[in-house]
Amino acid sequence: MRKTFIPALIAGLALAGLAAPALAQNTHIGAPTSAISSAVLVPAGSETLYVSGITPPVLNEGAPAGTPPEFGDTKTQVAGILKRIDGILKAQGYSFGDVVMMRVFLVGDPAKGGKMDFAGMMESYKESFGTATQPNRPARITMQISGLVAPGMLAEIEVQAARAKK
Repeated sequence: MRKTFIPALIAGLALAGLAAPALAQNTHIGAPTSAISSAVLVPAGSETLYVSGITPPVLNEGAPAGTPPEFGDTKTQVAGILKRIDGILKAQGYSFGDVVMMRVFLVGDPAKGGKMDFAGMMESYKESFGTATQPNRPARITMQISGLVAPGMLAEIEVQAARAKK
């Protein structure tokens, strides 16, 4: 009787949900061919990291402040911002694969007639999201705003990342 009690107890605990749960994953919802997810479902009990709006690094210290050469074009600025965000994520044990929401703020580019350079932003974005090595794509909003904290800045990005508790 004792030999059958222990396996029966373990099976009972597992059925009652008291055994160690499997780590839940974020569920990305949307067309597989889209550059972004329509939505991302984050399982209850996940850890969440909120990354503040990150602005581009200075590209050319010798350029006059607030001029395009100081920070580069939109593509260059987004690449620099994503590199900074990648460093913040990695320092906390996250990766781009854990990013579930992204907000992209773009300033109208004088070189584009004052319109945001969405194509330039996407070129840098696609190097980090929806790739063969990092297929996840966050839910995202992209909007044009009138300005950022420093003249010459054309982009600012904030993200939220979520993962199962370890």
